[in-house]
Amino acid sequence: MNYLAHIFLSDNNPSIQVGNFIGDFVKGSKLKDYPAEIRKGIILHRMIDEYTDNHPVVRETILLLRPVFGRYSGIITDMYFDYFLAVNFSNYSNDYSLNRFSFHFYIAALRHYKHLPDRVKGFIFHFISTNRLGKYSSPKGLNNSLEIMANYKVSALEPTKIIEFLEENSTNISTNFHLFFPDLIKFSKELIKSDKLNIN
Repeated sequence: MNYLAHIFLSDNNPSIQVGNFIGDFVKGSKLKDYPAEIRKGIILHRMIDEYTDNHPVVRETILLLRPVFGRYSGIITDMYFDYFLAVNFSNYSNDYSLNRFSFHFYIAALRHYKHLPDRVKGFIFHFISTNRLGKYSSPKGLNNSLEIMANYKVSALEPTKIIEFLEENSTNISTNFHLFFPDLIKFSKELIKSDKLNIN
């Protein structure tokens, strides 16, 4: 999953949200450098990724994309699923609109700024000022995020092609998202309630 889903799956706990947000940027033993609640978010991020990678509906979606996008099908699936979460946010959140949810996270990220990895500090102000989370709810906003990713992370991505494929296969991908995401919500809630996110 991508940024919006990881943050959403953090039980509205600001510290866990920040940990889940930075999960990809914290490797190995660096985990122990963080406060306990942020550590929980980092571990939650890793477990969400593992669960997602092994879910049959996600695998089916990746297979749909693979003939066109090859090795990047998993990354693009993550982006598509964030788009469908944003578009359908009111169906999954009883507490906040997408814009209000995004604003609350931006405040949490700034309050935890000293704990952000250097790479995240390098883009967080642009991330906030462009309202990256809120922009996922339109093809244009998704395209902007894809362009940023293509420029700074995965140069082989072709944003226009990715958006065209989404428009042509919207029904199938949306159906798969709605089949998968309730399972992921349940999985994440159970993890947060358990002691599996605690480390000594």
